[in-house]
Amino acid sequence: MSEPADASAAASRVVRIPALTRVEGEAALHLRVHDGTVTEARLKIYEPPRFFEAFLRGRAHTEPVDITSRICGICPVAYQLSACRAIEDVSGIVVDGRLDALRRLLYCGEWIESQTLHVHLLHAPDFLGCADLVDMAGSHREHVERGLRLKQTGNAVMELLGGRAIHPINVRLGGFHRTPTRAELRPLAERLRRSLDDAWDTVRWVARFDFPEAHCDADLLALAEPGTYAIQSGVPTVLPADRGLAPYSFPVRSFSDHVTEEQVPHSTALHSRLDGRRHLTGSLARYAVSGHLLSALAREAAREAGLSDPPLAPGTPQGEVCRNPYRSILVRAVEVLYAVEEALRIIDVYEPPEHPYVDVPAQAGVGHGATEAPRGLLYHRYALDTEGRITDACLVPPTAQNQGAIEEDLRVLVQAALAGGTTSDAELAHLCERAVRNHDPCISCSAHFLDVDIQGDGGSAPRSRRAR
Repeated sequence: MSEPADASAAASRVVRIPALTRVEGEAALHLRVHDGTVTEARLKIYEPPRFFEAFLRGRAHTEPVDITSRICGICPVAYQLSACRAIEDVSGIVVDGRLDALRRLLYCGEWIESQTLHVHLLHAPDFLGCADLVDMAGSHREHVERGLRLKQTGNAVMELLGGRAIHPINVRLGGFHRTPTRAELRPLAERLRRSLDDAWDTVRWVARFDFPEAHCDADLLALAEPGTYAIQSGVPTVLPADRGLAPYSFPVRSFSDHVTEEQVPHSTALHSRLDGRRHLTGSLARYAVSGHLLSALAREAAREAGLSDPPLAPGTPQGEVCRNPYRSILVRAVEVLYAVEEALRIIDVYEPPEHPYVDVPAQAGVGHGATEAPRGLLYHRYALDTEGRITDACLVPPTAQNQGAIEEDLRVLVQAALAGGTTSDAELAHLCERAVRNHDPCISCSAHFLDVDIQGDGGSAPRSRRAR
């Protein structure tokens, strides 16, 4: 809907979109235009916080792996493994070898099901002129069916490794409660081999979409790991939007020194800045940082689909990376193909570990962990006391980091649309919803609470509390 900003300013208008569709969670858009210039573009997340950071305090060090998986039903593995890495970091435990490979296999399952959900069911209708999935199923049934098959394959990986497809129960500190036998993995491998064709077809299908011109002017942040496309571990690496700034990396333990959060009045989610600048994490960032480490098959798919070649290696001058948010659906399709192939590679060389987990003793200290959720880099930090009880927790999801970049995308998009003669509320609303869906926000994950108004007797300095 549209209304004058005030009665004395006929040249001003406010456009409100009260509820976004085909995204996870609840949010609204608020646009303010004055004399043809977009002065405000706000992604208003109004979901109430769920206080996960608060009720993690006082829990045993073994509990975050199960508690945090409930934050998101689409990417619970990301929360579980980020929590594991942070708690294991306190004790100096490194899970490697066969157990780490199984973690990567589980994460591949989540990438397959989550990225496929977005590509086929949430984002593709925008490119096909369909109102929603039901509409799309009527005119593009074969593509919907292919998407459901791929998602079921990802779910099958989650069920076998995690015990169930949503909120897995087989993951624990140091590994798993139980690891599969080679015989149990054999039917899964056959299913994955059949899914390779579906994943290839998805890349070719998405490559035929008509992609509007757009450019995301934000720093790109993703994990980087030598020799492999980073998923369940790595070093935060930045490709600045300003080509005058060199790419750089920093340790996971320094994440909060570089990525700072602030409360904004229009959202229950915090906004983040990377060294004082807007940044974007997710598929576009991963492809820019580590696209050269995709498998040969995935690189071939990317080339056939027309994606720009990524830089030769992190730390080198930026190459022709993909910065068009509309083309993020294509990068996600390539990542699904990669995850299917990577899952097959892990299964083909799998030998059951001698023990399903390594012990992670309780120890005082602060631990940091980060993994690549389908939507981008997810960071966890926990402080433990001498009994292994959690005294503080900090969770920074990718959507909270991406909000600044999303709002800037909206401002630029609407400004260009107005200059091109697009003025109706309906048209602007459609453009904005498409722009938000480019980033596949997980809104419920980002909802947060910050109380900065607590004062003690005698006018003592304010204190703050945070609760994701």
